[in-house]
Amino acid sequence: MSFLEALFLGLVEGFTEFLPISSTGHLLLAQRSLGIERGDASDAWAIVMQAGAIVAVLALYPARCKQALAGILGRDEEGRALSVNLMVAFIPAAILGLLAGDFIPVDLGPVAWAWLGGGVGMLVFARKMRPEAGGRDLKLLSLSGALGVGVFQCAAFLPGTSRSLATILGGVLVGLSIAAAVEFSFLLGLVTVLAASLYKGWGAHEVLFSEYSIGVMLTGAVAAFLSAALTMRWLVSWIQTRGLEAFAWYRVTLGVAVLAWMEGSS
Repeated sequence: MSFLEALFLGLVEGFTEFLPISSTGHLLLAQRSLGIERGDASDAWAIVMQAGAIVAVLALYPARCKQALAGILGRDEEGRALSVNLMVAFIPAAILGLLAGDFIPVDLGPVAWAWLGGGVGMLVFARKMRPEAGGRDLKLLSLSGALGVGVFQCAAFLPGTSRSLATILGGVLVGLSIAAAVEFSFLLGLVTVLAASLYKGWGAHEVLFSEYSIGVMLTGAVAAFLSAALTMRWLVSWIQTRGLEAFAWYRVTLGVAVLAWMEGSS
């Protein structure tokens, strides 16, 4: 893989990781456009970029992350509640990932249908995901609510669904405001994706280092981090005055377009 390809794929991963449009689907589409087929090497490469993107949460929410850490150490009561909620929300995906992670196929056809179906679902719940819909602050999230968000996160195991979409929608449906749901989605992503990246990365480190140079991996990871940080800041600003309908229509349009393209090329 060239440095330009690594840069391009890193940017794709970073720009789409936190938006409710599926980074997995976009990365698969980008790899297909470059002639890169799925395999152990490309899957391992995706882990590196995903880890780079998810660390951007630390740059956007340093105070929240410090608060959660202080809570774990018993120094902040609100931080303790937040860290417990994050761990509770993480459990369903951790269990499902260990049981079924390697048996879930990733192919462009199912991804396109997931783009389409997820977009329609977003339109159905569009009013609940607007700023004026109200909702509770993150500090008022209950353990049962956190578990509910965690269960919704499991939908992201279906490629193309989008972890961000699942957790944001889950947060709104358990009573959080859209701003609080997005924040909890980002923080939960840091826990979930970083844990998955470390777990999968260790198992794939041999093929990773045999196929890619350190420079290429760093290029992709840094590009993913910077683009993810910019995208997260933009999304937080966007939802303060707008809902997520634009992303719903984007998903529907992209799903239809990819299905038509696949039909025409078959």
